[in-house]
Amino acid sequence: MSRKSPFASWLCAMLHCFGSYILADLLLGEAPIAYFSHNSSVILATAVWYLIFFCPMNLFYKCVSFLPVKLVLVAMKEVVRVRKISAGVHHAHHLYHHGWFVMMATGWLKGSGVALMSNFEQLLRGVWKPETNEILHMSFPTKASLYGTVLFTLQQTHWLPISEANLIFFFSMFMIVCKVFMTATHSHASPFAPLENLICPVLFGSVSSGHPSHHHDHHGASHEVSHPPPPPPAKSKEELNEGTRKRKAKKAE
Repeated sequence: MSRKSPFASWLCAMLHCFGSYILADLLLGEAPIAYFSHNSSVILATAVWYLIFFCPMNLFYKCVSFLPVKLVLVAMKEVVRVRKISAGVHHAHHLYHHGWFVMMATGWLKGSGVALMSNFEQLLRGVWKPETNEILHMSFPTKASLYGTVLFTLQQTHWLPISEANLIFFFSMFMIVCKVFMTATHSHASPFAPLENLICPVLFGSVSSGHPSHHHDHHGASHEVSHPPPPPPAKSKEELNEGTRKRKAKKAE
């Protein structure tokens, strides 16, 4: 695709780099293209895109894919993610002092906007996979960003007795350790899974594989499911012969 449609490839790369800023600006009613006024950031992202796809012998991609280098980049990415969550919550708090849900939504978009924009990015590439919706199947960064933005919202509204700097430090260390370990071991298991498996069935119930025998309408009344009547039993040979004799006798009369 990078050779057949280089502009579409470049646009997808820009969405991956600045998707969180675009979604957060849309949410807060600001210009979604405002971040592209940072020329140095756009030029740097464009240079990385060009080197990834057009560097001779894929040397740049091989270098950043080398595991020690990749672990360093992953750790740096998580530091940036946590700072973006904190900045998003702080920005929303400046505009909406008592809007808890606005703060959480903005921080979440700042931390995981790239993943949430993946379906739109797929359309630019001519691919449509709605089953890969990030809301339906949250990855670890998206889920961690959601939990992190709740913590930063509580801290910003003074319900969590900890300074912002300390919260950034501890949450950054948690994200770095988890993400580096998952990258090094090629693991996709979420560290939140044990706690979620314990709490979610209590709060939301477990997923049932069976189907109920009754349906409820919007008024709360239940109606029994109608089943077709069972087929009549097959007639025996004697009954068939008797019926034939009766029909012949009636015709003779």
